[in-house]
Amino acid sequence: MQQTGALEFIAVISGIVSVWFSQKANIWVYPTGIISTIIYIYISFNGHLLGEASVNIFYTIMSIYGWMLWLKKDETNKTVLVIRYSTPKEWMLNLLFFAVLYFAIYTALSYLKKDFAPGAIPAADAFASASAYTGMLLMARKKVESWYWWIVTNTASIPLYFIKGYVFTSFQFVVLLIMAFVGLVSWHKKAQYARD
Repeated sequence: MQQTGALEFIAVISGIVSVWFSQKANIWVYPTGIISTIIYIYISFNGHLLGEASVNIFYTIMSIYGWMLWLKKDETNKTVLVIRYSTPKEWMLNLLFFAVLYFAIYTALSYLKKDFAPGAIPAADAFASASAYTGMLLMARKKVESWYWWIVTNTASIPLYFIKGYVFTSFQFVVLLIMAFVGLVSWHKKAQYARD
């Protein structure tokens, strides 16, 4: 914990605040999240967590995309996007998206580990990264199932960042894991309400 720098501290706090806003389905999830993701791009490259760096680049892009989607309103000024469940077809596409990303990230990291990133942990980094990509895509679309992917991502990221010496970030993922369970319950209720 004593090795935690100011940037990591800011990234962790803004990341936790962002997840708190996402539980509430509040648009502030995106600006607070962007602060965190931009800092984590730097931290991830520094720690040879290239998969996680790519995730944070994706998070930043998806935050802009999600921000635009969540702000979209119809002619009566009602929000177009509401919290919903994925269809069975969407579930299959989400699993396929995860599998393709896992394979691509694992292959790339295994190659990069040889010459460019000897500290990379391809299997763990690819797993955490692919699940995070999937969770972020579903979050932007306000799908309840995004929280399942966040639970997987946070569980995988706790030991990954701890091993790399980012103890405060590892602790952040413990907090985010708890918050993901709360978010899942909250979004289940909101989706049920939207369905009625």
